[in-house]
Amino acid sequence: MTKIQQVLWELRMDYIGHPYYVSGNAILHALGQHLAPETHAELSASHGMFVPGQYGTFPDEHSQSGSRPYLGSGLPDVVAYDDLFLHREASHPWLLDIRARDALNTQDLRIHGGHPTLCHETIMGRRDEQWKQFETTKWYVHAYLHADDPTVLPLGEDVLEDLQFGGKRNYGYGEVELKETQLIELGELDYSRLKGAETYLIELVTPFVLESEYHLVNGCTVPWWWAENREDLRFREEKILEQREVYRLQTVDHGQVVTYLGDHPIETAKNGLLRVGSHSRYGFGELRVKPLGEQKYRSEKN
Repeated sequence: MTKIQQVLWELRMDYIGHPYYVSGNAILHALGQHLAPETHAELSASHGMFVPGQYGTFPDEHSQSGSRPYLGSGLPDVVAYDDLFLHREASHPWLLDIRARDALNTQDLRIHGGHPTLCHETIMGRRDEQWKQFETTKWYVHAYLHADDPTVLPLGEDVLEDLQFGGKRNYGYGEVELKETQLIELGELDYSRLKGAETYLIELVTPFVLESEYHLVNGCTVPWWWAENREDLRFREEKILEQREVYRLQTVDHGQVVTYLGDHPIETAKNGLLRVGSHSRYGFGELRVKPLGEQKYRSEKN
């Protein structure tokens, strides 16, 4: 049995750190303050994605349909593989088209002490004739945990509460409050949408590490099953902090979509949830498998 624990935290104070996500490394460091060393050593954490607490409509590939007022601020039930990625896309395609998508999809920045911070809430003005002058959007952090020892999960609410992510924590930045958590058995999910397609795509949800200055790991090559030509890929330098030392990482940048060249899409999808590569414990190497020809699936569902 392979289990993951989804966690949704509400940002209570502005965050100083990576502008795209809270790294799995930062989440592990925060959890380490509440766990015994032997328990902490078993854990792996995904990157934490920023999610606006807004109304939304389930995307076509989701097992549920319709609109929900809490879609950005809660964890809907997970039945199928694609349900796991509802809050893992930076573009938040579930946001309602009738609302100010571009504004609601962008986290405000503030400068504190010379440091740019991501705001814990977005406040937008309204027209004078509307009964409310302002609309406030709260921001959340979505992540999931995995453990080599299945008895470690689920972590209790006492462990997941009172955490802080990012820099300047002594000044109160990065404080989060636990909103919701759920345990999921990956073997029980519906993977039928991944069966029978002629072509599959791989989306890099988080960066894939090729080279690292961290002395305990070896370098990796681009997997043969998702890249025919290295020249087609986009690269980015990342960093991790370990024992107060900064280590540089050379990565294949996240957000890219490449053709899947393998012949085991369901197995690849399951491995991608637990991430691949040398820094998978710290949130790097998360992959999503997408079948081409989704129109047939959508018409059957509707």
